[in-house]
Amino acid sequence: MVKLSICIEMIFRELPFLDRIDAVSEAGFPAFEFWGWRSKDIKGILNRKKERGLAVSSFGVEPAGRIVDYSTKDEFVKGVKDSINTAHKLECTRLIVTTGNEMKNVPRETQHENIVRCLKEASKHAEKADVTLVLEPLNVLVDHKGYYLYSSSEGFEILRKVNSPNVKLLYDIYHQQITEGNLIDTITRNVGLIGHFHSADVPGRHEFGTGEINYTNVLRKIDKLGYDGFVGLEFMPLKDPKEALRKVKEVIEHAS
Repeated sequence: MVKLSICIEMIFRELPFLDRIDAVSEAGFPAFEFWGWRSKDIKGILNRKKERGLAVSSFGVEPAGRIVDYSTKDEFVKGVKDSINTAHKLECTRLIVTTGNEMKNVPRETQHENIVRCLKEASKHAEKADVTLVLEPLNVLVDHKGYYLYSSSEGFEILRKVNSPNVKLLYDIYHQQITEGNLIDTITRNVGLIGHFHSADVPGRHEFGTGEINYTNVLRKIDKLGYDGFVGLEFMPLKDPKEALRKVKEVIEHAS
């Protein structure tokens, strides 16, 4: 059965941030994740995590960087190193990396190579620290206009050039349904390069069963492929969060 992680930036938002960790446990889930860390109470997160026996599945590198531009490499690498230190405190092994927006009047081939070069530099620190950087493509049709990396196909191409076991893809099922479709075949062919998943239904970015994605089939395939990481629930509940999460559990049971 796939392991689920709740993104507490989007679910249980009606609660104070640290109380959302308690809500994850009370809902019966083993892990949580969040976005940026620098403005967060890291000691408080660690204490709640330990009290509840939960895992932190992932959070974002800060500053996020703009690795389409190689001149930002030093700032990016410093952000990776600082984020690794925080990851070790929280016993987290996945850090989310984004590319930044596309640069105007610069060939995409150049920006592509800049991303590769920046990730190669950062991979040295990730490998030494036994932390995996997960590069996230985002859709540009609905949510992230102007963002450079929108397709998983280019993401996998970048990873093959970086050629590090500690740099993988964050395959966001929601974003890639909008961008590419062909979810199960793409995941099957590239599962060895995937270090984390995010999930929400399309359209609307709500809970499973509200849109067009057959999550029973997608999650069943991910499980059969032997993926042993987390699938993050990064959606905006249409219903009460607890009810939405109960529906997610039903989908997981059918997928098993």
